[in-house]
Amino acid sequence: MKCNDVCELMPELAAGLDAVTPEVNEHLESCAGCAGKLKEFRQTMALLDEWQVPEPSPYFDVRLRARLREETAKQPHGLWYWIRKPALAVSLAVLMVMSITLFRTDAGRNSAPEGPRALMVAEPGTAVGDLQALDKNNELYSDFELLDDLQVQKDVDANP
Repeated sequence: MKCNDVCELMPELAAGLDAVTPEVNEHLESCAGCAGKLKEFRQTMALLDEWQVPEPSPYFDVRLRARLREETAKQPHGLWYWIRKPALAVSLAVLMVMSITLFRTDAGRNSAPEGPRALMVAEPGTAVGDLQALDKNNELYSDFELLDDLQVQKDVDANP
């Protein structure tokens, strides 16, 4: 038997329970360390058996209740007291996260493009300006049938 196995049985051995087997006895006779620990364990158990729990004073409950009333009366009722409450703190945290998320989403839509394209701003009427206008209004100019209808209407109005 190993020392770790005997150490697990120390409380039962010190209390005098039926944990003593021939293997445990042989180990305790051959191992001075385990025998010393068992002796110390039994001394500790004997001291604990002699120890008497002190009786509380007869007015302990009365004084405890009075102290609890005093402490609850001292609690602050200001703004900071309510902010520290968990429900309010959680709701404020959720509100902050939602506000930051909405702000970042809105800022991403309204910001100018970054990178080299942000530096190129051309005047309208130039070739680069016209290309930028076409790129910016791609969806409007993608329907060429509408432009064809406008050209036909212009021709009809010019030749009555």
